[in-house]
Amino acid sequence: MPMVDVHDEAAMTRYTEFVRNSPYAQACQDPAWSQVKNNWQPFYFFLEEDGAILAAMSVLTITAAKGKKLAYANRGPVCDPRDVQLVKRMFDEAESYLQKTEDIFLLRCDPEVLNDPQLQAAYEKAGFIVRNSEKEPHATIQPRMNMRLDTAGQTEEELLAGFHSKTRYNIRLAARKGVEVSWSQSEEAVKAFYDTHEIMSTRQGITHRPLEYFQRVMAAFGDNARIYLATYEGEVLSGALCLSYGTCTWYMYGGSTNSHRNLMPNYLMQWEMIKWGLERGTRWYDFGGIFEIDETDGLYKFKRGFVGEDNVTAYIGELDRVYDDAAYQEYLNK
Repeated sequence: MPMVDVHDEAAMTRYTEFVRNSPYAQACQDPAWSQVKNNWQPFYFFLEEDGAILAAMSVLTITAAKGKKLAYANRGPVCDPRDVQLVKRMFDEAESYLQKTEDIFLLRCDPEVLNDPQLQAAYEKAGFIVRNSEKEPHATIQPRMNMRLDTAGQTEEELLAGFHSKTRYNIRLAARKGVEVSWSQSEEAVKAFYDTHEIMSTRQGITHRPLEYFQRVMAAFGDNARIYLATYEGEVLSGALCLSYGTCTWYMYGGSTNSHRNLMPNYLMQWEMIKWGLERGTRWYDFGGIFEIDETDGLYKFKRGFVGEDNVTAYIGELDRVYDDAAYQEYLNK
């Protein structure tokens, strides 16, 4: 059974090294992610050939419907998602264990691969349910559409030149008016960021994660995680949690207060995080998800100013393998 024994240090090291060094590396597939999602139970599966790992899949399970468990490989598996048969083999391996021991009703993944009709048809032919309805943009766990900036081979000056003129103006305005951006990994910085995140969530009428969640992210990912804070005359105006992993630097969470918003601190803060990605040598800067292209949505317009109108990335959505139809329908209807 190609499942990693979490108590076998050598096996976990081998698995983790493959996941982190793969060209398909994803932070949410790293074993460290289980420290963040600490109320889920982790399992780690892999395929190998001639002693070399070909593919891996980190799966988290939680009871979700009719007393049965959801098994979720967030942004997995770690392999070429266009290789449908390899993904199917990876699912077969995980299923052979989880269906027997964990009483799962669903095994799901949502790889970061662009959608196209041929790929979707191939997954459906392989026995997957593909969920990506544009009529229900909030129906998937992760947003299907992300806004990503391709920084490959570009200098800071070249990237700036590619931003919308208003975005460049706001970056420079913030710096000219005295906004300062710094980063830290300290507990004090996490709390300062959390305050901005809480204020922003209240202002927009949305829910937010507790402070402990962000503390776990920072503890789990170490030097790959930073808190960025934009300040003016010593007052924190905005904050962000940024994660750099594999080929991507990811603006994971953000927040802002209600003070001095005219100073455009978020623009300068984003620019400093983009520059960190350049320092790290990652190809992509990921501004995070959007659920729909909406010109009246301020967040969409903000991100569009950095990546342009043509850089909305629509992924294939969720790939489901279902083992209990009644539990699956109950889960979808929640």
